[in-house]
Amino acid sequence: MANTPQAKKRIRRNQRRTEINRTRVSRIRTFVKQVEAAIEAGDKDQAVAAMGRVQPELARGVAKGVFHKNTAARKFSRLTRRIAALA
Repeated sequence: MANTPQAKKRIRRNQRRTEINRTRVSRIRTFVKQVEAAIEAGDKDQAVAAMGRVQPELARGVAKGVFHKNTAARKFSRLTRRIAALA
């Protein structure tokens, strides 16, 4: 257990940050799932529209430190390739 006031404050702060980051990651995953659902349905227009919503969310996740920039780039690239493969 934390003994110093500083350690106690860090625990409180880390709990708040964890909760905020958890909601951010969840939100991004939801947007990614929307794109994947559109791809599975074969609806290219809907997939492109959903992709337009994913990109700023991924960028925001990188800016907030939730994702590494290469992770976001990889996710975006893979989704883009899957959309392009739709006829």
